[in-house]
Amino acid sequence: MKILVCGLPGSGKTWLSERLVKYLNCAWYNADFVRKYANDWDFEMEGRMRQANRMKTFADFEKNYGRWVVCDFVAPTEKTRTAFDPDYLIWLDTIEEGRVVSEKLQQLNEINNLPFDAKSLSTSKKFDDTTKMFEKPSNANEHITSFLNDDEIKQLAAKIKNV
Repeated sequence: MKILVCGLPGSGKTWLSERLVKYLNCAWYNADFVRKYANDWDFEMEGRMRQANRMKTFADFEKNYGRWVVCDFVAPTEKTRTAFDPDYLIWLDTIEEGRVVSEKLQQLNEINNLPFDAKSLSTSKKFDDTTKMFEKPSNANEHITSFLNDDEIKQLAAKIKNV
Protein backbone atom coordinates (compact mmCIF):
# COMPACT_ATOMS: atom_id res chain seq x y z
CA MET A 1 0.00 0.00 0.00
CA LYS A 2 1.21 3.49 -0.93
CA ILE A 3 0.33 6.08 1.69
CA LEU A 4 0.78 9.78 0.91
CA VAL A 5 0.98 12.27 3.77
CA CYS A 6 0.58 15.71 2.20
CA GLY A 7 0.08 19.27 3.38
CA LEU A 8 1.74 22.65 3.54
CA PRO A 9 5.36 22.97 4.67
CA GLY A 10 5.37 22.93 8.46
CA SER A 11 2.03 21.14 8.79
CA GLY A 12 3.63 18.12 10.48
CA LYS A 13 4.00 15.66 7.58
CA THR A 14 7.43 14.40 8.60
CA TRP A 15 6.56 14.37 12.30
CA LEU A 16 3.45 12.26 11.67
CA SER A 17 5.13 9.97 9.13
CA GLU A 18 8.04 9.22 11.42
CA ARG A 19 5.63 8.00 14.09
CA LEU A 20 3.13 6.32 11.76
CA VAL A 21 5.72 4.05 10.13
CA LYS A 22 6.59 2.60 13.55
CA TYR A 23 3.02 1.30 13.90
CA LEU A 24 2.75 0.22 10.26
CA ASN A 25 6.25 -1.32 10.17
CA CYS A 26 6.83 -0.09 6.64
CA ALA A 27 9.20 1.86 4.40
CA TRP A 28 9.25 5.66 4.51
CA TYR A 29 10.43 8.22 1.98
CA ASN A 30 10.71 11.85 2.99
CA ALA A 31 10.65 14.50 0.25
CA ASP A 32 13.59 16.52 1.60
CA PHE A 33 15.84 13.47 1.75
CA VAL A 34 14.79 12.36 -1.72
CA ARG A 35 15.41 15.88 -3.08
CA LYS A 36 18.78 15.97 -1.32
CA TYR A 37 19.99 12.75 -2.93
CA ALA A 38 18.58 13.74 -6.32
CA ASN A 39 20.15 17.19 -5.87
CA ASP A 40 16.93 18.67 -7.24
CA TRP A 41 15.69 21.79 -5.46
CA ASP A 42 13.44 23.06 -8.25
CA PHE A 43 10.13 24.20 -6.75
CA GLU A 44 8.59 25.39 -10.01
CA MET A 45 5.70 23.24 -11.26
CA GLU A 46 7.99 21.16 -13.47
CA GLY A 47 10.25 20.41 -10.49
CA ARG A 48 7.26 19.56 -8.31
CA MET A 49 6.01 17.08 -10.93
CA ARG A 50 9.48 15.56 -11.17
CA GLN A 51 9.46 15.14 -7.40
CA ALA A 52 5.99 13.54 -7.42
CA ASN A 53 7.16 11.07 -10.09
CA ARG A 54 10.39 10.42 -8.19
CA MET A 55 8.46 9.69 -4.99
CA LYS A 56 6.09 7.45 -7.00
CA THR A 57 9.03 5.45 -8.33
CA PHE A 58 10.33 4.73 -4.83
CA ALA A 59 6.85 3.94 -3.53
CA ASP A 60 5.98 1.69 -6.47
CA PHE A 61 9.22 -0.23 -5.92
CA GLU A 62 8.18 -1.00 -2.35
CA LYS A 63 4.60 -1.84 -3.32
CA ASN A 64 5.73 -4.13 -6.17
CA TYR A 65 7.59 -6.20 -3.59
CA GLY A 66 4.54 -6.45 -1.36
CA ARG A 67 5.69 -3.85 1.14
CA TRP A 68 3.77 -0.87 2.47
CA VAL A 69 5.29 2.59 2.21
CA VAL A 70 4.62 6.06 3.58
CA CYS A 71 5.75 9.06 1.52
CA ASP A 72 5.54 12.55 2.92
CA PHE A 73 5.71 15.54 0.63
CA VAL A 74 3.74 18.72 0.03
CA ALA A 75 2.05 17.48 -3.20
CA PRO A 76 0.40 20.90 -3.52
CA THR A 77 -1.83 20.25 -6.53
CA GLU A 78 -4.29 17.62 -7.65
CA LYS A 79 -1.92 16.98 -10.57
CA THR A 80 1.03 16.14 -8.28
CA ARG A 81 -1.14 13.90 -6.11
CA THR A 82 -2.57 12.13 -9.17
CA ALA A 83 0.96 11.59 -10.51
CA PHE A 84 1.96 9.93 -7.23
CA ASP A 85 -1.22 7.81 -7.28
CA PRO A 86 -1.63 6.98 -3.58
CA ASP A 87 -3.72 4.11 -2.28
CA TYR A 88 -4.39 6.11 0.89
CA LEU A 89 -4.18 9.89 1.21
CA ILE A 90 -3.69 11.71 4.49
CA TRP A 91 -4.06 15.49 4.29
CA LEU A 92 -2.57 17.49 7.15
CA ASP A 93 -4.59 20.69 7.27
CA THR A 94 -3.06 22.04 10.47
CA ILE A 95 -1.79 25.48 9.37
CA GLU A 96 -2.99 28.34 7.18
CA GLU A 97 0.25 28.98 5.30
CA GLY A 98 3.54 27.18 4.76
CA ARG A 99 6.39 27.74 7.19
CA VAL A 100 9.77 26.28 8.08
CA VAL A 101 10.06 24.62 11.46
CA SER A 102 13.40 24.82 13.30
CA GLU A 103 14.14 21.08 12.93
CA LYS A 104 13.71 21.33 9.15
CA LEU A 105 15.93 24.39 9.02
CA GLN A 106 18.65 22.49 10.88
CA GLN A 107 18.39 19.59 8.39
CA LEU A 108 18.63 21.96 5.43
CA ASN A 109 21.64 23.70 6.93
CA GLU A 110 23.46 20.35 6.91
CA ILE A 111 23.05 19.98 3.13
CA ASN A 112 25.97 21.24 1.05
CA ASN A 113 25.45 23.30 -2.11
CA LEU A 114 21.79 24.19 -1.66
CA PRO A 115 20.75 26.59 -4.43
CA PHE A 116 19.08 28.82 -1.82
CA ASP A 117 19.83 30.24 1.60
CA ALA A 118 18.18 27.96 4.16
CA LYS A 119 17.96 30.75 6.75
CA SER A 120 15.86 32.96 4.48
CA LEU A 121 13.73 30.10 3.16
CA SER A 122 10.75 30.75 5.43
CA THR A 123 10.36 34.27 4.06
CA SER A 124 11.05 33.32 0.45
CA LYS A 125 8.65 33.64 -2.45
CA LYS A 126 8.68 29.83 -2.81
CA PHE A 127 6.82 29.40 0.47
CA ASP A 128 4.32 32.07 -0.48
CA ASP A 129 3.89 30.36 -3.88
CA THR A 130 3.38 26.97 -2.23
CA THR A 131 0.65 28.34 0.02
CA LYS A 132 -1.07 30.03 -2.93
CA MET A 133 -0.88 26.99 -5.22
CA PHE A 134 -2.00 24.43 -2.62
CA GLU A 135 -5.26 22.82 -3.69
CA LYS A 136 -7.31 21.15 -1.01
CA PRO A 137 -7.44 17.42 -1.75
CA SER A 138 -10.90 16.33 -2.84
CA ASN A 139 -10.29 12.64 -2.19
CA ALA A 140 -8.42 12.46 1.12
CA ASN A 141 -9.01 9.32 3.13
CA GLU A 142 -8.04 11.29 6.24
CA HIS A 143 -8.38 15.05 6.73
CA ILE A 144 -6.40 15.88 9.87
CA THR A 145 -6.86 19.37 11.31
CA SER A 146 -4.82 19.15 14.51
CA PHE A 147 -1.63 17.47 15.66
CA LEU A 148 -2.23 13.91 16.83
CA ASN A 149 -0.99 12.36 20.04
CA ASP A 150 0.59 8.89 20.10
CA ASP A 151 -2.69 7.12 20.87
CA GLU A 152 -4.40 8.87 17.95
CA ILE A 153 -1.52 7.92 15.63
CA LYS A 154 -1.79 4.32 16.79
CA GLN A 155 -5.55 4.41 16.05
CA LEU A 156 -4.87 5.90 12.61
CA ALA A 157 -2.40 3.10 11.85
CA ALA A 158 -4.94 0.49 12.94
CA LYS A 159 -7.57 2.11 10.70
CA ILE A 160 -5.19 2.06 7.71
CA LYS A 161 -4.35 -1.61 8.35
CA ASN A 162 -8.05 -2.46 8.17
CA VAL A 163 -8.56 -0.86 4.75
